Amino acid sequence: MKPIRHLRWWIVWTLFGSTVINYISRQTLSVLANTITQEFHLSNTDYSRIVSAFQIAYALMWLAGGILIDVIGARLGLMLAALWWSVASMLTGFANSVFSFGLFRFLLGVGEGCNWPAASKVVAEWFPARQRGLAVAIFDSGSSVGAILAPPLVWWVTRTFGWRYAFVASGLLGFIWIALWLALYHPLRKHPRLTEEERASIEAGRDTAEASARQGAGRWLELLKQPNVWGIVLGRSLTDPIWWFYVFWLPKYLGDVRGFDLKHIAAFVWIPFVAADIGNFTGGFLSGFLIKRGMPVIRARKWVCVLSSLPVLAGIPAAMTSNAYWAIALISFAVWGYASWSTMGLTFPSDLFPQDVVASVTGLSGLVASGIAGTAFTLAVGWLVDKFSYFPAFVAAATIPLLATASVLIFIRAPERQVVNIRG
Repeated sequence: MKPIRHLRWWIVWTLFGSTVINYISRQTLSVLANTITQEFHLSNTDYSRIVSAFQIAYALMWLAGGILIDVIGARLGLMLAALWWSVASMLTGFANSVFSFGLFRFLLGVGEGCNWPAASKVVAEWFPARQRGLAVAIFDSGSSVGAILAPPLVWWVTRTFGWRYAFVASGLLGFIWIALWLALYHPLRKHPRLTEEERASIEAGRDTAEASARQGAGRWLELLKQPNVWGIVLGRSLTDPIWWFYVFWLPKYLGDVRGFDLKHIAAFVWIPFVAADIGNFTGGFLSGFLIKRGMPVIRARKWVCVLSSLPVLAGIPAAMTSNAYWAIALISFAVWGYASWSTMGLTFPSDLFPQDVVASVTGLSGLVASGIAGTAFTLAVGWLVDKFSYFPAFVAAATIPLLATASVLIFIRAPERQVVNIRG
């Protein structure tokens, strides 16, 4: 087969595609939240329970899926995950109650939870240290692009065919992606289209081991003793819920508080996610810039976390302003900071751990962050909105990331020897 130049970048852009589709599938419900809650007479608490069903399954599969992908590999693991979540998305179009919506969203979470552990593992395998932040920014930015594309796509399908077909349409996208993934991706050592020049560049820039010193079940038990693991877990647990807040509640907030109908939600809700996309690349480029100029890898990542936590505070004035468009602008600024921070949170595992446990570390952090913390925050938001207003939720979303940054600074330490090769 003819070699492909810069193959690792083609692979990471394919991961970007899986993330886009992943987010279109989950955002379909968020965009249709007001339509569905009105048709079935659901309260904000009912909606939060449906969303939480997704988050519980999603979180469990970050860990279980991460371990599975470390065992069977990213090629097969991510293919099976995409197949599962595509079918689950289509089934949501048949839901007609809190229970059935919750069940199908739970099944969606089972598949979608594998995407980030698999992508992190691929980045650890295919990218030298200097380029990892950018590679993570590329695949993770697919979440923002998916959130941008979902509102107009869902609005058009709903207007043309009805809201149930929007779930079917989002599910069909996954089958197209599976064919592309199987055609392009193979492990580094077995890829038939990798040039020797690129292979040498990747291997020269590695600063972590390919395999853990301890094998078998012991390699996972050993992880639980390491402060770096808990620094990653705490950091993400105090930032991921903020993302879920904006993903699941922003369309509904614009309808409930700002008076937007579905057409106006589709016209404006994408703007904060463009800011998130820019934030992903801000974190990736800035950390790479600092590393290229001689700053140690982990120190560079930490500096980006510190700087990125400050714009998130803009969520407080966003909730206070009476102007809807100023609110969207301030929310966009907050989400930009969050996304820059998140890129570092997703890059830490590949910086700190051997390749054969990267997906597992990423999965453990996702279990706690997207599962326990994310679900608890989602349920809390539903209760707060029903009992009080959106304002307390905005205040919490703005201030909690400061604690996340403190956790990273306190617990995460660079390995004793971290080699950085800036070629490649």
